[in-house]
Amino acid sequence: MLALQGAFIEHEAILAGLGAEAVEVRLPEQLQGLQGLIIPGGESTTIGKLAVSYNFVAELRRLALEGLPMWGICAGMIVLAKRLVGGIPQQPLLEVMDILVRRNAFGRQVDSFEVELDMPALGAVSTPEEKGKAFPGVFIRAPYIEVVGKGVEVLARLPEGGAIVAARQGSLLASAFHPELTADTRFHRYFLSIVAKRGSS
Repeated sequence: MLALQGAFIEHEAILAGLGAEAVEVRLPEQLQGLQGLIIPGGESTTIGKLAVSYNFVAELRRLALEGLPMWGICAGMIVLAKRLVGGIPQQPLLEVMDILVRRNAFGRQVDSFEVELDMPALGAVSTPEEKGKAFPGVFIRAPYIEVVGKGVEVLARLPEGGAIVAARQGSLLASAFHPELTADTRFHRYFLSIVAKRGSS
């Protein structure tokens, strides 16, 4: 769990409930030995500046390119992206996921919203009772993905307008919404399945 800034405590509670050990990473040397990394929601410019200040960028990029599973949520999705629209000049990005992201795509904090999302990929980690159920998307000053490159799988779109709000590229995962703010743990289970698959390969 990249714990430079943002909402990481909620993720830790969910992961613990699923039997996974969460480690708070605040220094580059703490990345060693991790099986996966969550870059949580927060303020993308702050996360980016701290990542530069603490010399995270090159190491995070190396690990992502080597296949370490990473999941970027909201601001974390921006950090993973190769390209950004609406960010500040020189916004630090890892540039590892072939997506074009629009920052603050839905407006201010007061424009936050919730919507049910169709996400068939979660069927692989769903219980019989959960199969086919929509996922509750909580959007807070959220970005969305304008363009995906080859090799990027679209996992979810908004029901109105079709904006892309979740995607996967190999072991890299991105969501514009906040699964940690719901009682539905399927998205966390989905990420853990990516981690487990890499660990067994």
